[in-house]
Amino acid sequence: MITTTLFPGRYVQGYDAIHRLQRLIPRYGSKGFLISSPSVFERVIPEILPSLEEAVPIAVEKFGRECSDEEITRLVASANQQECDVVVGLGGGKTLDTAKAVAHEKNVPVIIVPTVASTDAPCSALSVIYREETGRIKRVLLLRRNPDVVLVDTRIIANSPVRLLVAGMGDALGTWFEVESCRMSCAKNMARDYSSMTAQTLARLCYETLLEFGVTAMMSCEHRVVLPALEHVIEANTLLSGVGFESGGLAAAHAIQDGLNALDKNHEYYHGEKVAFGTLVSLFLTDKPSDLIDEVYSFCESVGLPTTLADLGLDDVSEEDLMKIASIACAEKETIHNEQMPVTPEMVVAAIKVADEEGVRRQ
Repeated sequence: MITTTLFPGRYVQGYDAIHRLQRLIPRYGSKGFLISSPSVFERVIPEILPSLEEAVPIAVEKFGRECSDEEITRLVASANQQECDVVVGLGGGKTLDTAKAVAHEKNVPVIIVPTVASTDAPCSALSVIYREETGRIKRVLLLRRNPDVVLVDTRIIANSPVRLLVAGMGDALGTWFEVESCRMSCAKNMARDYSSMTAQTLARLCYETLLEFGVTAMMSCEHRVVLPALEHVIEANTLLSGVGFESGGLAAAHAIQDGLNALDKNHEYYHGEKVAFGTLVSLFLTDKPSDLIDEVYSFCESVGLPTTLADLGLDDVSEEDLMKIASIACAEKETIHNEQMPVTPEMVVAAIKVADEEGVRRQ
């Protein structure tokens, strides 16, 4: 059995860590191409640009809001025209995925600087590409390597919306359950190999960190201050969950998220919020013990993650829509088939109903 564990080349995290950029960019290239999300362009770039320009030539480009083939092509052309040989992505998930894709197309190093801790995507070797005209997922681009650097400034994340931090906890919540399912069923990870002891241990640490520090981290973010608990949870959301999902594998929670996503017409709910509910569904689907179910529901309630369909705007969901969620979750190549037993759409519908009822009962 061959195992593969995937890591970013370097992970740097801390208060005001963004000022390390002026030292990091010259390590990887002679001219930087910085792609910034629009809000960050106005809020953060003026703060860091003078010192960056003293350290290394740099071109700054505002992200066009969609990680599409068209936007990637535009940015690659701009980077080529300005002869840049290292890409920096600064912003949220789509900005970072675009930066990774641009670096992939140019085959140059990439430095990823997330300004929110809402998903575990910053460390991964993939980019989700969307359709420019509809905003729906078009494909997943598998990259030749993980980011060379992931640089996380906890001061910036402490000043981001609390809901995004909590959504990141929801995404991270499913990590250990999915990695454990893959371990038990000998399912393969994102590298198409088996998970290592390292990935499994980090996934478990991710779960334990959320339970221990999640509430305090949320309060820290509410007050826009950086306490150790917030540092711990940001690391769990970003690094522990990132290495865990990519090197350990995905299972039911993310597949159910894909099904829920089909009913979220206006994209009102975040990826991690849907993964959290998918995790609750997976507890019943995989026959977890009642004390573990209580522990996970209690955590979700404590930080405000969804525990009912109504929390995801689906209080009046029809049987037809429930079957739509379940059928998408059980599609041929979906990760739900990494669970230890065969799963059918009917089983998923049953688990959704019971997970929702348990959430309602506890209110």
